[in-house]
Amino acid sequence: MLIVHRSVFLNFVRPGPACIAALGTGLLAQVIAGSTAVAQSESRVVADPPPLAIQQGKAPRATMMAAPSAANIRTEKQLDLNVVYTDSQIYNPGTGRSDKVRLRSYAGSSVTPNAPYVAPTIEVDPGDTVRITLNNKLPADPSCTAMHEDPNNPHCFNGTNLHSHGLWISPTGNGDNVLLSINPGVSFQYEYNIPPDHPAGTFWYHPHRHGSTALQVSSGMAGALIVRGDRLPTESAHGDIDTLLKDREGRALPQRVLVLQQIQYACLDDKGAIKVRKDAQGNVIAWVCDPGDTGGIEFYDDPGGNGLFGPGTWEQSGRYTSINGLVLPTFVTRAGQIERWRLIHAGVRDTIALQFLRLRPTAPGVDRLAAAEAQRFISDNCTGEPVPYHLIASDGLTMAAAQKTTLATLQPGYRNDALVVFPEAGAYCVVNAQVSASASVTRNTVTPRLLGIVRVQPGTPVPDITAYVTETLVAAAERGMPAPVKAAVVADLKNGLKLTNFTPHQDIGNAEVTGHQDLAFFIDTSGPDTRFEVSGTPFDPKPYDPNRVDRILKLGGVDEWTLQSRFVSHPYHIHVNPFQIVKILDPNGKDVSAPGAVDDAGGTVDPEYPGLKGVWKDTLWVKSLIPQVAYPKGVYTLVIRTRYQRYIGEYVLHCHILDHEDQGMMQNVRIDIPDGQGGTTSIH
Repeated sequence: MLIVHRSVFLNFVRPGPACIAALGTGLLAQVIAGSTAVAQSESRVVADPPPLAIQQGKAPRATMMAAPSAANIRTEKQLDLNVVYTDSQIYNPGTGRSDKVRLRSYAGSSVTPNAPYVAPTIEVDPGDTVRITLNNKLPADPSCTAMHEDPNNPHCFNGTNLHSHGLWISPTGNGDNVLLSINPGVSFQYEYNIPPDHPAGTFWYHPHRHGSTALQVSSGMAGALIVRGDRLPTESAHGDIDTLLKDREGRALPQRVLVLQQIQYACLDDKGAIKVRKDAQGNVIAWVCDPGDTGGIEFYDDPGGNGLFGPGTWEQSGRYTSINGLVLPTFVTRAGQIERWRLIHAGVRDTIALQFLRLRPTAPGVDRLAAAEAQRFISDNCTGEPVPYHLIASDGLTMAAAQKTTLATLQPGYRNDALVVFPEAGAYCVVNAQVSASASVTRNTVTPRLLGIVRVQPGTPVPDITAYVTETLVAAAERGMPAPVKAAVVADLKNGLKLTNFTPHQDIGNAEVTGHQDLAFFIDTSGPDTRFEVSGTPFDPKPYDPNRVDRILKLGGVDEWTLQSRFVSHPYHIHVNPFQIVKILDPNGKDVSAPGAVDDAGGTVDPEYPGLKGVWKDTLWVKSLIPQVAYPKGVYTLVIRTRYQRYIGEYVLHCHILDHEDQGMMQNVRIDIPDGQGGTTSIH
């Protein structure tokens, strides 16, 4: 019997032999033999999730022109994706063994059997027509077809659909339509007509059926969606960053597609309660799976009272954020090798603050490392100054300039493309650094956690990472950029790693704005049931109603949005059209979005906003110090702008803490055609 309430739970992925052919067996052997600290990790070397096999399609890929034209139209690709229950295992560092689990997952011809709880990567090109047949092979679920008094009471756990997060495609019909329910036993073909001028970048896909979204994403139902790009910049059009990211000999830089997830499975006792381990004070410090148990994710509330499957239970569960289906994996590379890391936060429960630190040569192994012990391990063994790296894209969209950082924050739904290079041989810790309560999905200050270990073999020493990256990209530009734009590209790179010729969207100026929208997130705790709500203007928050259109927008219009949260922080996400960040004001009215700005409201420094001014995104953390500080003193004000281009129809905006969305923190939005008299018109 399913027990449904107001909060959600997650799940984790397990280790298994990864596809490591690209690394070379010699290099891997050196890694395994070269350190006792990671000898156990032979089966947990990170590799990209395999691409989902194309069932039918024409192809080879032709060279694309910089400007859209008939020649840009590429291929038709057909793919199959099955939704099934999968029996497998997930490695548990707290016990040093794998837990048996049974979880919903995506299955296809390309799924890695030993890491089934991360979906295969979908690879497409601008101009492609992509048909994905979603086959729901889960057991029947009466709650998918029954009428519900409250649509925001989580339900239909075996119903599903498909969302292409961040793609600029039609939200209606069999496009990126999240208002559909693909019930058990039903197959449905989605058709994504990707425009020839679609930006190349890092996107992802996941289920978005209201009522079951969080539970399914928490089971690992998420995968990368990569739009490849080979358009060179011209004097009249920007190109794809892919054409620049090459080494001095013109070879494409190695890349990693890294899907970060929180899979918070649980094992139950004979009374149906979560099995837990407690400390001497009676606090839950880990969820337990005994030999012979099978973990799962089948409800939102723990009937035994050991904790809700919500943001506040992630730390006490003792689970680890997984990377490409692996727990505490090993990365293998060489000193001086610049890599493009495509980072995708495809989870629900954790805020990722990515940092690289040197690992002491005498550090113990991490096969037996309970999550509660991770902070001490990091303090004792992960040392020195953090290694800098360079962000080049946010949410799949190339930024105006690469940004050097030692810590990048990824909230649920975020993507960051980073150029990562390790300066010398040795071992490094991949750390999720400490996060303050107002900056964390959990709403609590989170201590540092370990994500994995990097083994760096001897190569080219790098005394100055920024200079090294700049010199490499300048050499690549001089070799590969077209003559009419080569000098400009090189000059930009030498002037602060600017990427002017590779940004996909023009800035939105003041004169372009035609309207204004206000949005505020709110959690109403005043009644017997907590209500997750969204408000417009005036402040009148309401939970989601599938039969109500909350905002009607005009095709061709440009709106400036003001975002706030009146109760704790939430990641705002809107479908179809991305937005540009204008400013982010802390509770004192200080703009903390400029590079180098210091956001210290609330008494702690939060590094996630500086550098976001002018950046294009589709998901953005809306920070609030409430309830610690009374309204309005604890409110941040975020100002963004967006264009409504090409597509009409109904879609959604919502909080990307997906259990908040399932419980009502969402709105329906519709873009209509101008009626010629200042309003809009639509046909229903």
